[in-house]
Amino acid sequence: MKLVVAISTVSDGNMLIHEDKANKDVVKNRRLFLEHNHIALEQTSRVNVTFDRTDFRRYVEVSDQHKGKGMSGDDIVPADALITRTSNHALFLPLADCVGVVLCDPDNKILMLTHIGRHSLEQNGAYESVLYLSRVYRSLPEHLLVWLTPSPSKNAYPVFSFDNRSLKEVVHEQLNTAGVQATNITDNNRDTFTDSNYFSHSAFLKGQKSTDGRYAIVAMMRN
Repeated sequence: MKLVVAISTVSDGNMLIHEDKANKDVVKNRRLFLEHNHIALEQTSRVNVTFDRTDFRRYVEVSDQHKGKGMSGDDIVPADALITRTSNHALFLPLADCVGVVLCDPDNKILMLTHIGRHSLEQNGAYESVLYLSRVYRSLPEHLLVWLTPSPSKNAYPVFSFDNRSLKEVVHEQLNTAGVQATNITDNNRDTFTDSNYFSHSAFLKGQKSTDGRYAIVAMMRN
């Protein structure tokens, strides 16, 4: 098994417009970004994150019938993470300022892509993601391989409920508490607030970036 993990940049274009989930330019950007990584839009499912609920630990397993869902519209159930046990099924997550976390169980060939923001952190979301894999799929936390997206620093985006630490600091803490080995975590430590290669909604709102948008992470187990 080979694992593909890729993160888009501003040069790849905007990966989500909340008001227009079927925006043709966004769909085109997604397709080209995926094709650059030898992935087809039609073999990809999008993590559809919503905030109109109180539980931010909703994890959904997807199968072949979900391929393409959410990629050209909003035709997929809301979830905080998607899981697949199928090779050549890509998982896709657009991000504003939150952390995208890829968790791969190489022993059982299971892939999870989970969205970790302030709401999910406050519900121990990174820890709960690992616990879910352990409980449902018998994954061993110490064997999990993890990839993290870039995110804002604590100076730009402090998480008040965690003593003003950064999102990434708390994610690391929760993963480590769940039993993930620090040596198994691949972290992109870029600061999206200041790095011009990435979109940042918070930087846009504060006038630090002239263009709003979403970058994305995609992950796929390849035969």
